[in-house]
Amino acid sequence: MKSPGRNMSTLVNEPVNAQKNEARKKYCRFKRSGIRFIDYKDPNFLLKFINEQGKILPRRITGTSQKFQKKVAQAVKRARHLSLLPYVTDSLK
Repeated sequence: MKSPGRNMSTLVNEPVNAQKNEARKKYCRFKRSGIRFIDYKDPNFLLKFINEQGKILPRRITGTSQKFQKKVAQAVKRARHLSLLPYVTDSLK
């Protein structure tokens, strides 16, 4: 039989050395890829930064730097103005 003083804080399916707060580091895809210009005429690329309702995703979710987040927001707004992207929608993706 097992001793009653054994530490039972870990679950059966959980590895013993697993870190609970081990999140992947966010990175700016524009800095990593060397992209300097965000084309507002490419709606398929801009869809990556928009949720199902048509709202622009925040930096904390996409991992984009502040410099490029401003450029993404400006490109999305220009694409909306030219009717390349909708302002509001029910199911975009």
